[in-house]
Amino acid sequence: MQSTSTTLVTGGAGFIGSHLVRTLLQQGRRLVNVDKLTYAGNLHSLADLAGNSQHHFVHADVCNTELMVSLLQQYQPEWVFHLAAESHVDRSIDRPLSFVQTNVLGTASLLQASLDYWQTLPFAQRQSFRFIHVSTDEVFGSLGKDGNGDIRVGEAFGPASCYAPRSPYAASKASADHLVRAWNNTYQFPAIVTNCTNNFGPNQFPEKLIPVVVLRALRGEPLPVYGDGKQVRDWIFVVDHVDALISIAEQGRPQQTYLIGARHAITNLQLVMEICSVMDRVVPHPSRGGYAELITFVQDRPGHDFAYRVDPSQTEQEIDWRPKFEFSQALENTIRWYIDHPSWWQAILDGSYTIQRQGLASSDP
Repeated sequence: MQSTSTTLVTGGAGFIGSHLVRTLLQQGRRLVNVDKLTYAGNLHSLADLAGNSQHHFVHADVCNTELMVSLLQQYQPEWVFHLAAESHVDRSIDRPLSFVQTNVLGTASLLQASLDYWQTLPFAQRQSFRFIHVSTDEVFGSLGKDGNGDIRVGEAFGPASCYAPRSPYAASKASADHLVRAWNNTYQFPAIVTNCTNNFGPNQFPEKLIPVVVLRALRGEPLPVYGDGKQVRDWIFVVDHVDALISIAEQGRPQQTYLIGARHAITNLQLVMEICSVMDRVVPHPSRGGYAELITFVQDRPGHDFAYRVDPSQTEQEIDWRPKFEFSQALENTIRWYIDHPSWWQAILDGSYTIQRQGLASSDP
């Protein structure tokens, strides 16, 4: 259904955020995109929106509560999607306090600004307002192993799973989730928490596993796999995640939790092997054997969780949502996107993107 309502998205220049922004605009919504433009915020991902009068980009930090209050009052959004976050586990191990600053304090700041705004709204607008806090399955910790060292058959996180974060990133997101629920309970604030599995797709910053493997393979570099590669992750195409988020905003119940996943859990090594297989077919290298020859096992990272997988049954039933994209085809589409868009990722890898990230240029690096 077409709508002229306004939505505010934090982290809208990031990977998931940019896909969400584009989809909401396609649905006819006015969009306020708030992003601090840290290393993973990439305006080049939104280049096709230049000149779109319905897209209002604001370079700002969600920790600035006063500014967030001002933006909410100015644009009067019906929905707020909170995606602004530090999101890479490896970085959280090296710089944990920056994750606390953005993920915990930033969420508290935006919650308070949104509460102040919500409390001023007329009754009908208060009823339709939604605050969607986008979180991760990593807050639940790690699934266990069976006697063979594999993930236990049928085991998955559910809405009632206990929190047991095991990395600074996961702990910061768990803290943010608890803050949202505290605002729910204390103020009856209409916020919803979503916990999603690993995303993949175009425009993903090249520190995540899939773009790392694809781009290193294209350059003939070793493909690093932590430990023995048997860690299990549940993967969902970013477009399916975005569709779920919008469906939750439209149909979800305030103060509830929704788990989002596509039921495609595989080991890291299996994923890397599948990427290599696709690339052998799509971009075979004439001077060497298959890309799998580049796989290199490296020292495992500290506290590496064994397995994540969620059961999205409750979400599927309650909001009538299902993933649309088959994993293998979505993976091939993603690989082809990186092959076809070298200017996007090369600017990041060679450092020239820094100029654009600082807002000093709007053209391609």
